[in-house]
Amino acid sequence: MITHPDKVLFPDDGITKGELAGYYEAIAPSMLPHIRGRPVTMERYHRGIGEKGFIQKDVSKGFPEWLERVEVPKKGGTVHHPLVTDTRSLLWLANQNSITPHVWTSRAPNLYQPDVCVFDLDPLLDQPDVLRAAALALRHLLQELGLKSWVKTSGSKGFHIVAPLDGKADSGEVVRFAHGVGAILVKRDPDHLTQEFSKADRGGRILVDTGRNAYSATFAAVYAVRAKPGAPISAPCTWDELEHGEVGPQTFKLRAMAGRISDVGDLWSAMRKCRQSLRRPMEQLQ
Repeated sequence: MITHPDKVLFPDDGITKGELAGYYEAIAPSMLPHIRGRPVTMERYHRGIGEKGFIQKDVSKGFPEWLERVEVPKKGGTVHHPLVTDTRSLLWLANQNSITPHVWTSRAPNLYQPDVCVFDLDPLLDQPDVLRAAALALRHLLQELGLKSWVKTSGSKGFHIVAPLDGKADSGEVVRFAHGVGAILVKRDPDHLTQEFSKADRGGRILVDTGRNAYSATFAAVYAVRAKPGAPISAPCTWDELEHGEVGPQTFKLRAMAGRISDVGDLWSAMRKCRQSLRRPMEQLQ
């Protein structure tokens, strides 16, 4: 049951908590296979996106008995992350005013073995042609290394490029691989790309962020709503759509996703069946 369904979470658009929950209930068949078993960090907005929200990792009280959690060690204690296993648990997140679920690259119980490698292209400037070229260059580089990749809008400023893995490499190996790929990409286009995390040091270039692959790091879940005006979605798109400039980082919106899914289905469905080893690609980087 959703409490206070009339609470307005997106004031400019009139999108309520009930509408947010309705979206997640409708998208669950497409979303659940991608996020099931991944530790979740909630991005919560009790008063809507017009006011500052907060991040919550630990769920130690105030949760229903049926909600599955995973205990993760941290310095000086543990964190109990919620797990999304079904529509009911996805709706429980929405009922906490959690607009965006952020998820790990690994799944319980194999938390040290990621099953995806994530590249986050994060621009400072609005340069759609440069951003598009960077995404396509990254796809091409991964192809050179023998890896297939899929793409989704971030729902914010950039794109997420994801390569599925077989889960045999540990998080340290995936981090080293991703950083090495990022370094090559930057070397090929140093005028437009950087690995400098500090905005002051980027010089207007696009950050090739590979830090999402570190142990316990997160990225916006596929089909997640972002806490921005219009309720943009971090949604899968095709490489052709990206190449032809048909999609941007915030093209897809909450109120239009039902039609999108009806038209194209889950564009990441094939990715779930793809299991790729990093052994040979890592050898090629050395």
